[in-house]
Amino acid sequence: MLLPVITGMAAMLFTSCEDGLLKGLYDEAQEKSEYGFIRTETMNSHGSVYINSSVYTQWVYIDFANEETVTVDMTAGEEAPAGWDMAVHRYDTKTNGGSAAMTEYTSVEDFAASGTVPSAEAFTEDIWTEDVIATDMSGMMDGNIVYAEDWYNPELSLWLDVDTSTMPPVYTMSDKVFVLKTADGRMYALKLENYMNSAADKGYMTIQYMTVSR
Repeated sequence: MLLPVITGMAAMLFTSCEDGLLKGLYDEAQEKSEYGFIRTETMNSHGSVYINSSVYTQWVYIDFANEETVTVDMTAGEEAPAGWDMAVHRYDTKTNGGSAAMTEYTSVEDFAASGTVPSAEAFTEDIWTEDVIATDMSGMMDGNIVYAEDWYNPELSLWLDVDTSTMPPVYTMSDKVFVLKTADGRMYALKLENYMNSAADKGYMTIQYMTVSR
């Protein structure tokens, strides 16, 4: 159900490797597609996800276990894939029955070196919203924005602040590493690399992810 409401917008990210605290190292460089999981051969063997979340009516679902991304248009009656860990809508995020926590670290390398994970109390679960997931911005100048009812993770969405009190909006990245905990107990360290492409089009995100071994 889509609801016309007046509110501000919210906002999110992510990477994988294995070394002590982390596992899942990539041994060779490999690009699977223009969008989706991209394996990069670096000194620390980080994995990346490149997604197009520029369309307001779409969610991009990310499955870290199977290294898959699926884009779903909610206004076309399309359903979410059977298995997924997190999803991104523009700059909003949600988990599949999981939770997320922000860390004090600004690089996945430093987080990995710390050998620690956030406490159970630090994780925030999704909440149900009616005035966050904007699907139609065409009436914004008249104060008429259409929103969808959906789940939303307020912690993970802190990866990016979008200040719409001025025009054009001001985008501020948190620069923090987040930890995603899935419903079945897997954990991933996530770090946003960018929220726009080389042409400065918003909604194109490069995400680092690391599998966290407890």
